[in-house]
Amino acid sequence: MHVVQHLDEDLWREFVAHHPQGNIFHTPEMFQVFAHTERHRPTLWAAIDSGHRPRALLLPVQVTLIDGLLRPLTTRAVAYGSVLCAPGGEGQEALAMLLRAYNHQMKRSVLFTELRNLSDLSDLQGVLREGGFTYEAHLNFLIKLDQPEEILWRNINKSGQQRVRAASRKGVVIEEVTEQRQQVATAYQVLQQVYRRARVPLASLTLFEAAFDILAPLGMFKIFLARLGEHYIGARLLLIYKGRIIDWYAGADRTFSSYSPNELLVWHTLQWGRAHHCHLFDFGGAGRPDEDYGPRDFKTKFGGTLVNYGRNICVHAAVRFRLSQAGYRLVRRFL
Repeated sequence: MHVVQHLDEDLWREFVAHHPQGNIFHTPEMFQVFAHTERHRPTLWAAIDSGHRPRALLLPVQVTLIDGLLRPLTTRAVAYGSVLCAPGGEGQEALAMLLRAYNHQMKRSVLFTELRNLSDLSDLQGVLREGGFTYEAHLNFLIKLDQPEEILWRNINKSGQQRVRAASRKGVVIEEVTEQRQQVATAYQVLQQVYRRARVPLASLTLFEAAFDILAPLGMFKIFLARLGEHYIGARLLLIYKGRIIDWYAGADRTFSSYSPNELLVWHTLQWGRAHHCHLFDFGGAGRPDEDYGPRDFKTKFGGTLVNYGRNICVHAAVRFRLSQAGYRLVRRFL
């Protein structure tokens, strides 16, 4: 085996499609989306065998908040789908080789690399730890969609059910974005309000336009908008792959919070997913267990299974990382 930074797309796609833990962030299509996004640079690392077949895969996206002189202090790498390796000892050996090569080249190139685990990787934690990636707890909610709709509804708590009913009664309607590309910007405007209020950076519009152009024609990306009269008051942007829906980006205009657009959007998504033969709704994260996290309280309403697949972090430039953390806290105070 040896490590490469390019793959035959057919072999790459086949490896991900047939691996039980392969997710949308491992696909060539998602790689292309990030390649078309401002201040995002996707990279590919793979350990391949003599037949050029991938045995381990890592796809970190280098994300920069501020270009220019501050780039070294504002660039991190995120593997949104974590690592993927063949089962058994061969796959773990390939992953260990891959991480050694990656860390050698990334030393001081980015602040840190974060692996966001979308499945249980407990059997790989030893390899990840030896590769310099420490584990941090991180929660998520998963909802099984391959069950009767009445069970999905019954699993929502009373407050959630009341808010879904109230939204419909008050005239909130859900629209699916299909061919009108300009509605991507409409959804983005909703997200901007949410992220500005939370004082958290939001990826540029180019990310969502690329997803619409590349993924939507393949049935891998969906946008639902909540509308009240002439006002769009909520949005949910979903990634879809192998029957799994990921709640990628979401939010609602706080001015219209009494109309409960978020609750109606989630319920509509669950109904849509079940009707289109999806088997799992992934809420996209619920924060660290040791912190108060408002979105977790919201997601609890829908009765999903709470999991802790966690994340793994490798810091490549410790001094710059500490400086960047201090700077980030300072910037958030002024936002």
